[in-house]
Amino acid sequence: MVSLISPPPSTSYLFRHKSSFYGTVLPERCGQVSQNSNNIRYYAISCRLSTRAKESPAQKPNTLIKEPHKYFDQVIITVRSGDGGHGAVLNMPNQRASKPQGKHEKEKLRRKSLFKRDFGGSLILPVGGHGGDVVIYADEGKDSLLEFHMKNRYNAKRGGNVAAMGVLTAQLHDGLSAPTLRIQVPPGTVVKRKRGTLLADLARPGDEVLVARGGQGGISLVEMPEHSRKKLMALTTNVMRDDSDKVLAVGQPGEEVSLELILRVVADVGLVGLPNAGKSTLLSATTLARPDIADYPFTTLMPNLGRLDGDPSLGPQMYSSEATLADLPGLIEGAHLGKGLGRNFLRHLRRTRLLVHVVDAAAENPVNDYRTVKEELRMYNPDYLERPYIVVLNKIDLPEAKDRLPSLTEEIMKLGVERPSSEPEMSSTGAVQQLSSEDGNADGSSPRVLTKDKKDKDIEDYPRPLAIVGVSVLKGIRVDEMLKEIRAGLRKCRGAN
Repeated sequence: MVSLISPPPSTSYLFRHKSSFYGTVLPERCGQVSQNSNNIRYYAISCRLSTRAKESPAQKPNTLIKEPHKYFDQVIITVRSGDGGHGAVLNMPNQRASKPQGKHEKEKLRRKSLFKRDFGGSLILPVGGHGGDVVIYADEGKDSLLEFHMKNRYNAKRGGNVAAMGVLTAQLHDGLSAPTLRIQVPPGTVVKRKRGTLLADLARPGDEVLVARGGQGGISLVEMPEHSRKKLMALTTNVMRDDSDKVLAVGQPGEEVSLELILRVVADVGLVGLPNAGKSTLLSATTLARPDIADYPFTTLMPNLGRLDGDPSLGPQMYSSEATLADLPGLIEGAHLGKGLGRNFLRHLRRTRLLVHVVDAAAENPVNDYRTVKEELRMYNPDYLERPYIVVLNKIDLPEAKDRLPSLTEEIMKLGVERPSSEPEMSSTGAVQQLSSEDGNADGSSPRVLTKDKKDKDIEDYPRPLAIVGVSVLKGIRVDEMLKEIRAGLRKCRGAN
């Protein structure tokens, strides 16, 4: 039994009417006994508390762990800069309250009463601290955007208020400015406003962009009687005339922005081809990268990067000829319709200068496989077919591949035209300049019209490969010749730049 003293009659309806709280905790099956004694009403409530707790909503599956390839290169976050600190409403000190006695006391009072002034003699009043800015910068220690799916909101700190309220003295200081909030992203991240304009392309480590500016701090006002304001206004204009001026002492709010982060892998060479063509094996054989390798399709779910050593024939300049290779997931026919892993990962080719088509020479129809990959590239971005590329016919250690190597080379060379010598090659800078137009944020219509015309071209109308090399990456056959052709293609790209 629980005895409760009832509230006043004006609020006694809480016990007579149903509410969400009493409907849940106190069921309808309860007896009420009322007794009146000395104008005090008592209630005796007999009830049974429900032991059934409110069911929590079902948790979403942790898809970030199961399918990281869908989230590692694109995310939407919200950032907010800090508010500005508040100023203060101050009073001028009353220096006539008591007359000092003695020379030392007069000097001490004179030093205390000195105000901060500028060169013109005007009073310097304290202001609130500046709110923290939000800066996004490229850090080479990061390699994906997965962590932003776990935390997608970032708030900078607000500025400090003026330390004291009351009498204006020389000891008052400005409010402390809040530190800048610096958010780390991988190199190659494109920062855009959500469904808006391109803000920055953080292609190199150390690149940064200011995405939200902190609020300005409020100013301090001096409050004086009306008969003394005219004399004070000769020293400062921050004189409070009425209560509406107090809004000037309030710090400005910070900015809140929704941003879209898109990762574009920074690589010089891109490896493309059908699943199980040997792209990951090629990367592990030529670099120190150790990607997952298996005999089933779609082993590679996210791009893998590896560093290719420089050309030893250049001597001391070999270190300047190093290059980064990117192994992309396999393409299949219909990838532009969403089949397989789709084709969204092809965005990571936009910074590459040279493409390497890896073709399984032991497949049933290698030429058709080669056409399938080129068609998917053309459907995604026709500019990819304008870039210089090399075709690598893999697995020539198998008899069926070795016998038809000359015929495959001849058929592939027929699928294209001679590249004009005066035509400039696609550079990494040119690829970066197309980021906004490829994302659908171009300011003009000419790039889209040009892209539409390029999609009308057939595969045979695009340039031929720079070279065709037959190799066996697994057995180490003619791998050095393949690396020689890749380095030669990179030198040609650098010369065009």
